[in-house]
Amino acid sequence: MPEPTPPEHHLPGAGRTPEDGAIADTGMGGTMDLATAEGETLEKGPGPDAGPSEKARSLWSDAWRDLRRNPVFILSGLVILFLVFISLWPGSITWLSPLKCDLAKAQEGSQPGHPFGFDGQGCDVYTRVVYGARTSVTVGVLATLGVALLGSVLGGLAGFFGGAGDSVLSRITDIFFAIPVVLGGLVLLSVVTSNTVWPVIGFMVLLGWPQISRIARGSVITAKQNDYVQAARALGAGNSRLLMRHIAPNAVAPVIVVATIALGTFIALEATLSYLGVGLKPPTVSWGIDISAASPYIRNAPHALLWPSGALALTVLAFIMLGDAVRDALDPKLR
Repeated sequence: MPEPTPPEHHLPGAGRTPEDGAIADTGMGGTMDLATAEGETLEKGPGPDAGPSEKARSLWSDAWRDLRRNPVFILSGLVILFLVFISLWPGSITWLSPLKCDLAKAQEGSQPGHPFGFDGQGCDVYTRVVYGARTSVTVGVLATLGVALLGSVLGGLAGFFGGAGDSVLSRITDIFFAIPVVLGGLVLLSVVTSNTVWPVIGFMVLLGWPQISRIARGSVITAKQNDYVQAARALGAGNSRLLMRHIAPNAVAPVIVVATIALGTFIALEATLSYLGVGLKPPTVSWGIDISAASPYIRNAPHALLWPSGALALTVLAFIMLGDAVRDALDPKLR
């Protein structure tokens, strides 16, 4: 005998209008209120994977977010900021002149008001270390800017246009790579009589641009093969617009990384050339000059050698660590 059909008002979902939703059979003898389920979903809102509602982040914003969480970047950045501060305002942490010396105190150790002692000429080592930072940072920053600008322009143009110009530039860079840097400095700077920093900076730019040029050339060649560059070219974009708007922003990251690491290398190179007597010359205050002057009496006054050497090593290490942190943040393969 068939079961009687229940009254309409006893049926699940009876009395609902289309606006109220629908009742679906679960297949297990029960029902599910689709309107309720849909309402709960709408109340929760879009999930975390909802792409259109999320603001797109660029490579630089992601890199800055990673750098802020990197203790290596924070530590090296603090050291570099301190070096920049004492380079701009050395008188804020020392009250003596680096050229004021007293032979009666030559090679003496630490004393009140003179924490690093005195060198062979009776000059305050602490004051000379502070003022030496100005010279080293100035040479490193200006040489890096010159190398980055010249190398990026030449390498970028050669990589973008290719052809005979690219081949000629590649052979020129090979020639420069074959020149030993220190030996080239001994030969070129030995005939210079100027006591300023410009001959040293010019030498670093002359022998340093090929590395940046090769990096920029490879980055531009890789970037110009991307689909967005080909699409912009198909839409009628000129060479200048392609270079400045589409290629350069996406090819500059490797250049920044290499230039940051090279800054520390240039500081060490300046100290090496000054130590050998062909770089900066007295009365210019330089860590390389002080290391060279303190070397003969290292047994009697080791402090005169250790403090400028330690400052030089810490500065170079800080810039190398900063470059490594920037490289890790800008390299998508390391994410």
